[in-house]
Amino acid sequence: MKMRIIYWIPRIIGILAILLMMMFSFDCFGGEYNLKEQLTCFFMHNIPSFIIVLFLVIAWKWEMIGGMLFIAACIAMSIFFKSFAGNPASLIVIAPFLLAGILFIVYDQLNKTKA
Repeated sequence: MKMRIIYWIPRIIGILAILLMMMFSFDCFGGEYNLKEQLTCFFMHNIPSFIIVLFLVIAWKWEMIGGMLFIAACIAMSIFFKSFAGNPASLIVIAPFLLAGILFIVYDQLNKTKA
């Protein structure tokens, strides 16, 4: 039972964090732009989310590699958002990816020791 919880928690955190990132791109809709420009804006804002979805798909099958990808994404986002140079609020968006990455690696290690 405990292994099932550790299996699902990082996946749920990853999905919720991706949905949070995607939610920020809905500001593209509205205003005086036509539908094509709005959809282009929406797609462009969601490119990082699509990359993280790819990381989640990889992590679903290979937890260690996916965990490292999630941690690398967290580091890249912290550099991009300048989290440690005066923007600590960005950690709200970044922290779930770090947590999910760590939990993927923990699950992989626990699964190897159990087998």
